[in-house]
Amino acid sequence: MAADTGMGAVTLRVGNLDAMIAYYRDAVTLTLLSHEGSVAVLGRGTTPIVILQHAPELASPEPRAAGLFHTAILFDTQAQLAAAVYSVATKHPGTFTGSADHLVSEAFYFTDPEGNGIELYWDRQRTAWSWTHGSIEMATLYLDPNAFINEHLTEQGQTDPSFGHAVVGHVHLSVGDVASARAFYVDQLGFESTAEMGNSALFVSAGGYHHHMAMNTWNSSGAGKRRLALGLGQVDIVVPSSDDLGALGERMSHYGVGTRHDGQTLSFDDPWSNLIRVRTA
Repeated sequence: MAADTGMGAVTLRVGNLDAMIAYYRDAVTLTLLSHEGSVAVLGRGTTPIVILQHAPELASPEPRAAGLFHTAILFDTQAQLAAAVYSVATKHPGTFTGSADHLVSEAFYFTDPEGNGIELYWDRQRTAWSWTHGSIEMATLYLDPNAFINEHLTEQGQTDPSFGHAVVGHVHLSVGDVASARAFYVDQLGFESTAEMGNSALFVSAGGYHHHMAMNTWNSSGAGKRRLALGLGQVDIVVPSSDDLGALGERMSHYGVGTRHDGQTLSFDDPWSNLIRVRTA
């Protein structure tokens, strides 16, 4: 994958569109960019982060099914992150599930009203990251959420918590096994492996980022293809140019991966029927 590859919006199929719009807008502090019929797009500035598709006819996913582990929203500064964390914690405190210092980042975890995982995080400078034999050094260290908010929440963050820029920094999936994830996302799609946790988790990226995507089996070991259900609808990957998109299409065809190409985007399913769409910046 090209060094400038990044992540685009994550699409979620939801049962209660109004409640989910309210959560991502009022608690997570995203802006409602558009709402046309059964589709709502939320993000920051002009950048979509979460696309909500109303699908009340669908059932909830099976408990140990493959799918979304979390959508990770990356903030530019600790002050912006603190504002978003404070907002969710005050409006929906029951959705907070934990926090951690990962050495490369500081992260806070939530679960939205329909069970989709969310990570809100800020990256340390790349010069502070450590690599050993091609693997990024990450950990899960204690991070006190109250201390973080007390240190970084500003007056602006309290009065206008949606200030500043944010993007989808990475997407973490639940999968059936790590070996198949490595074969698909590294060997075929072309990401580089940046860290592995035995047979339970894999982290991959482009351009030396700590991870643009991750796959784990913590709740989904042995899972097969997903059935159509609420939850993850689509993951967007953004490549720099049409040449990159064309090269990716040729590579996936070489490996026998069925693709759909509409001239601007390339779509295909991973081994668990998670829909991946690649587009140009």
